[in-house]
Amino acid sequence: MDARLIVVFLLLPFVAIFVYATWSEYSRFKREGRAEYGLTYDPETNTTHIGAIAEDEESYDPEDYTPGDGDGEDTAHVKPDPADPNEQDSRT
Repeated sequence: MDARLIVVFLLLPFVAIFVYATWSEYSRFKREGRAEYGLTYDPETNTTHIGAIAEDEESYDPEDYTPGDGDGEDTAHVKPDPADPNEQDSRT
């Protein structure tokens, strides 16, 4: 098999993913208009991820986070049991 053909087959999946992502974002832009992306926080899972931010909202800033300000119970002050050094963080 020719080396150029192998290179084309190796690059084809990456090109396809790039074209799909471009088309997906363009179609979203046509439906919803301009979007601002930033860090968003989900208190149910205690995780952050990159996503579209509504016009009336601000992005999540980890510097402004203070444990215990949310609606859920704060478990940051709970220390793991010294008998089990492999215990994971129990915050949810």
